[in-house]
Amino acid sequence: MNEQEVFYSIALTRMTGFNSQMALQLYQKLGGGQAVYERRNDVGDVIPGCSPRLVEALKNWDDALKRAAVEMEFITKHNIRALTLNDADYPLRLRECADAPVILYYKGSADLNQPFVVDIVGTRHCTTYGQDLVHRFVTRLRELCPQVLIFSGLAYGIDICAHRQALSVGYETVGVLAHGLDQIYPNHHRQTAIEMMNHGGLLTEYMSQTEPIANNFRQRNRIVAGCSDVTVVVESAYKGGALITARIAQDYGRDVLAFPGAVGAPYSEGCNSLIRDNKAGLITSADDFVASVGWPTVAQQQKAEANAIERQLFPDLSPEEQTAVAQLQQTNDLQLNVLSVKTNIPIGQLTALLFQMEMKGIVRSLAGGTYHLLK
Repeated sequence: MNEQEVFYSIALTRMTGFNSQMALQLYQKLGGGQAVYERRNDVGDVIPGCSPRLVEALKNWDDALKRAAVEMEFITKHNIRALTLNDADYPLRLRECADAPVILYYKGSADLNQPFVVDIVGTRHCTTYGQDLVHRFVTRLRELCPQVLIFSGLAYGIDICAHRQALSVGYETVGVLAHGLDQIYPNHHRQTAIEMMNHGGLLTEYMSQTEPIANNFRQRNRIVAGCSDVTVVVESAYKGGALITARIAQDYGRDVLAFPGAVGAPYSEGCNSLIRDNKAGLITSADDFVASVGWPTVAQQQKAEANAIERQLFPDLSPEEQTAVAQLQQTNDLQLNVLSVKTNIPIGQLTALLFQMEMKGIVRSLAGGTYHLLK
């Protein structure tokens, strides 16, 4: 962790009043939080879109720096990882989004850049039907695809059901919070949250002493969607946070899938409308899900490994595949994010590329988002 960069990035979020798009624009244009601070007196020349009010406000960082110092003490004391946008461990899928936070606070053990990530969302008032769907879906998905990271929001209903079922079958799961890491909301989920920190994690863009107000929950939905390849909606009323997450995922160009429910059932109206309006694909099981998103199953991987042959017998490799193979020949067993950096292949393109290479028996995915070149 670059402490100076973290310090000024925390201060930057205070200076921009959590206007994520403006903070991101400043951060990307100037190259980091510390760079913004160093150019604080001429930001208006660098970013013509800055309002005169913000240009003037950015000249005085005194209060923001004091607050950043307090937060630095807090994250150091509690072993919290602060991931700035330029950090290699920052969620690469989220980095691609136009309103990505410039800094995230993370307490956990899971690699946030695993090859396959899904978020499961739904109503806080889930029915027995919704709970059963989550149990069956997660259990079967674990059988089909053992290496999947599950995101949700640690809220009542579908969220907590998804987290708990993930833990019960051996998946890692990450909860995105609408407040700082100095508290757990709702408190009733504290024990599950503690377990998640050892088998997944807790993630937030909010510093300590931030209360879980309504707008924060809406804001955190973009992180849930942005960190994932696909959003699965289990149950939702006609209006609700899950539909916001689904809309954001669509805006990000991510897949959205939904379980249908009985016509007229209050907590199925949202899912049914998503499907009806072609805003989500219909699934009824984990098998449907895997077929829709094209993730490799255990059986497919085993077949690919059985067909693995020597490298020289693959003269038809594409230039990108050859680049990936060459890098793995130099250093085998690389994590997806590291391989992306070393090959200069975007994370989304590389994920699809590696899947094709698995099908050819060239590579094998290991735990923690690591790829192994087969001999």
